[in-house]
Amino acid sequence: MPLSDAVITGLFAKDLELAPFLDHLPVGICVLSPERRVRGMNAALEGLTGFGRESVLGKHCHHVLRCSLCTTRCPLDRLTRDRESITLDGDIIDHNRQKIPTRHTSAMFQDNAGNISGYLEIVEDMRPVQGAAAAQSRGLGFDSIVGQSPEMRKVFQLLPVIAQTDSSVLITGETGTGKDLVAEAIHKNSTRSKGPFIKVNCGALPATLMESELFGHSKGAFTGAVENKPGWFKLAHNGTLFLTEIGDLPLALQVKLLTFLDDKVILPLGSTKGVKVDVRVIAATLHDLEDMVRQSRFRQDLMFRLNVIRLHLPPLRDRGEDLQTLLSHFLRSFTAATRKNIRGFSPEARAVLSGYAYPGNVREMRNIVEYATAVCTGTEITPDNLPEYILSAPSPAPPSPERSDPYPEESLPPVHPLQNRTWAEVEREKILSALDRAGGRRSRAAELLGWGRSTLWRKMKKYNLE
Repeated sequence: MPLSDAVITGLFAKDLELAPFLDHLPVGICVLSPERRVRGMNAALEGLTGFGRESVLGKHCHHVLRCSLCTTRCPLDRLTRDRESITLDGDIIDHNRQKIPTRHTSAMFQDNAGNISGYLEIVEDMRPVQGAAAAQSRGLGFDSIVGQSPEMRKVFQLLPVIAQTDSSVLITGETGTGKDLVAEAIHKNSTRSKGPFIKVNCGALPATLMESELFGHSKGAFTGAVENKPGWFKLAHNGTLFLTEIGDLPLALQVKLLTFLDDKVILPLGSTKGVKVDVRVIAATLHDLEDMVRQSRFRQDLMFRLNVIRLHLPPLRDRGEDLQTLLSHFLRSFTAATRKNIRGFSPEARAVLSGYAYPGNVREMRNIVEYATAVCTGTEITPDNLPEYILSAPSPAPPSPERSDPYPEESLPPVHPLQNRTWAEVEREKILSALDRAGGRRSRAAELLGWGRSTLWRKMKKYNLE
């Protein structure tokens, strides 16, 4: 029976014609026989390939889709009883011989006896996504992550490359540096983006429950296990499992995680049969795993297995000009949400915010700006709108412990801006102090200030300090 004659029976009060339903979907869909011959396709795939649906009936799929995957790694060849769907990126050649970047999700239909009944191919046009990614690369960030400092630009250059691999990733950095955002950005820009992204906090549950939550359990595995439970690994099939605070994972579960990373098989509690799942693991921690290994609190072999790709996020105090960029970004976001007419920060408030250490990094800055926006009744945020603890905090921030500073005694002295001076006077004084301590070396002065060299040069020119 061709797709045009197929109906959905038993699901609704009346039978539903399948073809018109599929024509409403915005992605290309192709239904194949067990011999991989076209039984039908929807309007979106007609438009993408340029072939009419009637002209391709009975033809082998590789004559219609003409995909780069057909000659190298046909997705249908990789489908098994344990892996009933797969998503891969490739490209197709349309009727006009134009190459189109596409994402293919292939699924297999089986009857009750396990015999193949047919296949489903979902084809997505990736040209809009690639165009957005190219435009984004020319901006100030990546995905939902904002920044333009040299440290963050290095991160942004790595993220697209990491996203296209399937290796385990270990993200390190202090609290509030954006590890969750980076993990989600990696998933969204990978071939697994249409699959689930599941975040698990390894320190949020007791060890007695964590194993069941991660790996699932069988009915009767323990008291209260009245039904089978799939677990997070199973639910993340064809997607990404993000294990945050991996340093808090109990040692017993570290062994099971290591086993999964080696063979991609999970063993639910109470079951004697392993389940193969296709999951990419991204882990994150604010702890020093090497130090935890020395203290026998973390398995060294697991650290090596997670550490295939390591990505370290710098603290906010090491991101230079990103501080001002983020302040403006958060202010725009919260003024839009609250519909307040706040034009910006007063020079005094910006001076205080520029000199604060932000031990909670970007997350703390976001909370500060949200608070200031909420309590502000004027057209600009003043020091009176800032949390009290910021006004009494020492300034500026100490150098980051992750960065070895060969001149520890050269840290800049505190500059207290709120003494009837303008922000320009305060900033000029900071530059002069940095240049003095750096012996006139501009590169070292820029490092002391947490700026890039171009930023220091521009500000020196602004204040006639060339």
